[in-house]
Amino acid sequence: MASFWQMLRHDPVYTPVVEAFKGIFALQGLRFRITGEHNVPESGPAVMMINHTGYFDFTYAGLAALPSRRLVRFMAKESVFRHPVSGPLLRGMRHISVDRAAGAASYGHALEALRAGEIVGVFPEATISMSFEPKAFKTGGVRMAQATGAPILPVAIWGSQRVWTKGHPKRLGRTRVPIGITVGEPIPVGPDDDIAEVTARVRETITRMLHALQDAYPPVPEAERHLMPVRLGGTAPTPEEAAVLEARRRIHHP
Repeated sequence: MASFWQMLRHDPVYTPVVEAFKGIFALQGLRFRITGEHNVPESGPAVMMINHTGYFDFTYAGLAALPSRRLVRFMAKESVFRHPVSGPLLRGMRHISVDRAAGAASYGHALEALRAGEIVGVFPEATISMSFEPKAFKTGGVRMAQATGAPILPVAIWGSQRVWTKGHPKRLGRTRVPIGITVGEPIPVGPDDDIAEVTARVRETITRMLHALQDAYPPVPEAERHLMPVRLGGTAPTPEEAAVLEARRRIHHP
């Protein structure tokens, strides 16, 4: 396992950024409950596949890898790499830009990272789920795992939507929001495995872990019912309603 100083020498940008964010989370009073972190390998490649309910999911999911002294290289949309502040930081942390117009290049960069022994973070829903229920999973993460022999690390996050999610104001003050994170056991992908079947199994695993996190989550204030799925008595859009809203957003913000 790498020491902090080894991590700093290897990742002179990423390591201090992580420490800075840990300080910010402490100021916000965020209460993390992480389970299954021992499932993150101390060395070697892995594809971390995560459900997506809030804009800060990548920063929270990365915390689960820190006990193993690992840093996750996340795949993120190309637009955030063009930002004058976030762009240089993301490139310095060796995250992977996803350009819809050059998908093959993004996929190739992810394969290179995996073959170099990195953990690559993927949000298989592609965008935030406005219903807060898992959407259909894209197969790219499983294809990358199969192509490189890397296992899949299924990760479920719950609570991040209360900090900042699509269509709602961000809450970056001292909110003391609880955030649950579960890392499941690695899922191997054999060379002859059916990609669609494995993707469905990963989605079922993450959904099961998500429901367990929701069952153990503290009661949410009435004023935040819009940040809870209908299945749990919330007023968020149903998955069907969310699909319509997301389609409208794509029309107006292609």
